[in-house]
Parts: sequence; C-alpha cells; structure tokens
Amino acid sequence: MIQPLHIAQSTFSHNLVQGPLAGVSCAPFRALAWQHSKPAFSYTEMISCKTLIHQSKSSHIRFVQKDPHEGHVCFQLSAKDPKELGLGAKIVTDYGADLIDLNCGCPVKKIRSKGAGSHLLSEPTKLYQLIRAMKENTDRPVSIKIRVDARSDDCFNEDIVKAVSDAGADFITVHGRHWTEGYDVSCSYDDIRFFVESLKIPVIGNGDIADIDSLKQMLQTGCTGAMIGRAGVGQPWLIAQLRSELQDTPFVKPSNQEIGEMFFTHVKGLSELLQTEKFAIIQARKFAKYYARMMPQKLQFLDAMTHCDNLSQLTELIGAYFNDCAG
Repeated sequence: MIQPLHIAQSTFSHNLVQGPLAGVSCAPFRALAWQHSKPAFSYTEMISCKTLIHQSKSSHIRFVQKDPHEGHVCFQLSAKDPKELGLGAKIVTDYGADLIDLNCGCPVKKIRSKGAGSHLLSEPTKLYQLIRAMKENTDRPVSIKIRVDARSDDCFNEDIVKAVSDAGADFITVHGRHWTEGYDVSCSYDDIRFFVESLKIPVIGNGDIADIDSLKQMLQTGCTGAMIGRAGVGQPWLIAQLRSELQDTPFVKPSNQEIGEMFFTHVKGLSELLQTEKFAIIQARKFAKYYARMMPQKLQFLDAMTHCDNLSQLTELIGAYFNDCAG
C-alpha cells in the first residue's frame, strides 16, 4: 500500500523510490522524474569515493550536481575502505545529499575486483565497518543496497542482517537476485521477505517492478517501500501512475508528443550538464529505446538516432517520430 515512509528522523509523503541507474540517473533524469512523479526520493548514479576524494569537482560533476527543482536525493557511493567512505560521506553531505547509500550489489567485474559492490556481501565485518564510517561522518540517513544469496550456495543473508543491525544503518534496499543472476532470472521475493522479518529498520524492495501487478507482488513481502529501477527510464511518470492505480484514482498517460518532449528535455539537460551536445547525444542513443518502447516505428527511430549528432537534428527526429499521428 501507499503510505508515508519514515527513515531515521525524516518522513516522506509516500514509499515509492526511483533507484540508481548507471549512465542514466544524473540530475536531468531525476528532475524529469520529480516533475512528473515526485518520488519519495531518487538516487544518483553510483560514484567511487576515490573519485570524490582525488579528482576535481569538474571531473565528477555529473554525479554530484542536483537540479534546483528536484526533490530529495540519495547519493550512492562505492568504496571498500572505511576511511575513504567516511571522507566520501562528508563530501556528498556538503554537496547536499539528503540520504547516503553504499552500493553492495553491483555485479560488474571491475567493481568486484576492487573489493567493492557485491564483493562486500562476503565480508560482513568489513560491511559493519563501512556502515559505521558513514554513520560517524554524516548526520544524514545512511543505507546499503544489496543483492541476496537467493538460489546460490553463498548463504550470506543472515550475516548481512547482523552487520546492518549492529552497525545501525537507517534503512536497507534489497534487490531480490544473487549478484550472478541476470534479469532473465525472476526476483526472489522470499529473500526480500526474510530481510523484512529479520530487521527493525525500513526495507525497500527492489526487482522487476514495472506495473501495478508487480508492485503489489513486491509490497506483499511486507517491505516498507518499493524501488523502481529500469522501468522508470523513458517513463518519468511511472511512479505517479503506480500511486494512482494503487489508490484506484484515474491516471492519464502522456501522449506520444509529450513523451517526445520529455526525451528532448532529458537530452538537453544532459548536454548542459556535460557541456557538450555530442556526448549527450551519444549517451542518449543508449536510453532512447526506453522512451520509444511503445512506438510503432521504434526500430526506425533508433536507427535514425545513430545518425543524429546534435540537438537540432534531435528536434527534427522527435517531430517526425513522436507525432501522435506517426505510425
């Protein structure tokens, strides 16, 4: 059910969150989600504490910049060293983080090989130290985002519960898959339910939420809130739609033309953030498919995007393909 979300001393008006997405969830994306959905809060892209500490702000501006019109933001950090994480927590607190999260679920090899991301699930003592480092260096609510042991032989769920409880994390987000499992493997709701029943802090469930039925299935685990992930890309209105449908109130989806305008706003904002149209367009090619997911001429549009080089050309493409009469 939709209900207020209480985390530490903070209260949010509802319990649906927009999650972190590599290459997507920087300020322009979050601002669109806020404008059209007003999530309880949204996440930054994951950022390495080493980058925060050792590189200039100009090199990581896309990770730390907040849009003046967006709501609460949770900064997601990557680290394996408690001292570095503590300093990283201080830095993002100064940048305006409303909440701070440690990524403990990333399955990417280059992250795991550094001892970060999902590698931390096998080191509960280190995890305890990392959570304490965040708690001791910020007054903002802190959390970790994890994967579960699920169908593997790892059996680390109980150790994670103890580390999180002993260290005093304010909430936890649980993605219901093992770190080796892809999206073709279904979310393990039983594992999420285990954390709900074992912890006294809010548990936010994550995995496969794309519509009202999948949201209801997640909330049936008893989790305090739910995190929308990939489904939110190209659908910045999705959380508003889910809230309406869960409360049996009418919701009107945007027209094709309005979706095209959202796509342009996203890319234009990205070009301003990166200070280059070229790289913004190159990145937009990767998430264009999500805005075009329901378009009759999706494949033609995506092919045309590969030849698009600037915002002027993008305007023409959007006019041609996102017209309500197109297709």
